[in-house]
Amino acid sequence: MLPGPTPATHSRDLLTWARELWAALAGGAEGFVPGTAKVVVSPASGISPPRWSAVVVLGDAALVTVPDESTAERMLRVLPRTTIDRLTDSDGLPALLPVAGVLGPAALFYLDPSAPGPSGESRDVRRRPRGDAGLAALLARSGETDADESAMEDITSPAFVQYLDGEVVAAAGYRTWPWSVAHLSVLVDPRCRNEGRARAVAAAAVRHALDAGLRPQWRARSVPSQHVARSLGFQRLGAQLSLLPADG
Repeated sequence: MLPGPTPATHSRDLLTWARELWAALAGGAEGFVPGTAKVVVSPASGISPPRWSAVVVLGDAALVTVPDESTAERMLRVLPRTTIDRLTDSDGLPALLPVAGVLGPAALFYLDPSAPGPSGESRDVRRRPRGDAGLAALLARSGETDADESAMEDITSPAFVQYLDGEVVAAAGYRTWPWSVAHLSVLVDPRCRNEGRARAVAAAAVRHALDAGLRPQWRARSVPSQHVARSLGFQRLGAQLSLLPADG
């Protein structure tokens, strides 16, 4: 297990830790090389669905996992036609390779564990079990796309929620990942967005994760979600994109 950071941890140390984390999740890949997009054949990679390829950019380095040698050859042919900072753009690799599906891109944010945790009032945030009926009702009202994107059904922590007129209208929690990572999930009722509710429930979930000795991770596709992450002190270190290679 990776040792914890020293009290003097800076962004650069957090970046090194994040790279080690994703290399481990990728199946024990050798890791990131600064200034390089490294292609690794890893059919059992844990950072994408089976048979998919994954691209993780952290700082000035990228790790590209592929399911087999033939996909690796195709990836190596097109990588010189783009730059590391564009690898996770939706018009980057998907425009250069025949793909049958795309997941992302999503920005990757991390909270330095040596920094102060989120501050501010709880705004009547309550703690509920993750199987709470009110949370299930919020997932149903939010629609399949938003519910899936939030991954609230996958949390292993308690849910931290806000109520309005007896209904849960905002919720946050986290799923525990390897290496003591708390992967955050946040969902707000479509009727109650842009009211500061996402920050309130997420702050409670982040404080719970920090108290448990975990390192919070925030993966955000939308600009509003990225704004909330930054408001809580998270730093954007990179981005992730997954591709399903087309046959042939």
